[in-house]
Amino acid sequence: MINGISIESFIAGFAYGGTTVLVGQPLETLKTLTQVSTTTSPNMLTTAKQLYSTSGIRGFYRGGTPLLLGGGLMRSAQFGFYQSVLPVLDDKFGKRDPQTYWLGCINPHVVAAGWAGGIGRGLVEGPFEMVKVRRQIVSDWKFADVTKGFGVTVFRNSFLFSSFVIYMDVLKQQLARYDMTLSPFFTAGICSNLAWLTVWPFDVVKTKKQSGKFEGRSVMWLLRDTVRTGDMYRGLSVGLVRSFFANGISMEVYTRVEKELKIVFNDR
Repeated sequence: MINGISIESFIAGFAYGGTTVLVGQPLETLKTLTQVSTTTSPNMLTTAKQLYSTSGIRGFYRGGTPLLLGGGLMRSAQFGFYQSVLPVLDDKFGKRDPQTYWLGCINPHVVAAGWAGGIGRGLVEGPFEMVKVRRQIVSDWKFADVTKGFGVTVFRNSFLFSSFVIYMDVLKQQLARYDMTLSPFFTAGICSNLAWLTVWPFDVVKTKKQSGKFEGRSVMWLLRDTVRTGDMYRGLSVGLVRSFFANGISMEVYTRVEKELKIVFNDR
């Protein structure tokens, strides 16, 4: 922590993001193709076979280059903003007593800091995510398209990361109550899946908006159409598999990097 800014969290977040892309990109590509597919009930295995037959292994990492950089930056922003805002809220308003938590388990400061982290991630991720989606589905794009889906991306990320840290905090409380521990891998894997379950319909809308296949359609139209067609959770199965392993492994990396950096900064 330097001048109130959690530098170690920004750096560890960058490592988290890079790891997420390297581990999860193949399944992320399948998720995107499933979400924009015109098939009524797209099958993950069928989609994977088609992708492999046309593009080989490289096809599964299509669109990964912009996210390798963008993924590091956006995760850096999300964790850095969160870890910097949370202590400010605690200092300014005092740490919340668990007896005042919402519903008895939700810390309002965690919610607010989570939204700050999600906004930070969304501001960085929007353009990179649009490019990734277009490259995954092999669709042309121009520079003016980088803002497509920007608003819904920021909203999705704010809701997503806030949900993630809320679940992390609630799980931590429950584990402490029963004097139990859980590795960073399983903690992040479980909580990231719960967060994605919470916001998945918005992710489907975001992907459709950025795909270029629904030009002229508003976010609200896409949301209503997603509900009407029953596509609210399209691509969920592959998305949850990707989320669990990618975030679990990335959290192990984040935890180790942050721990080492705190030692370095404290030694100065």
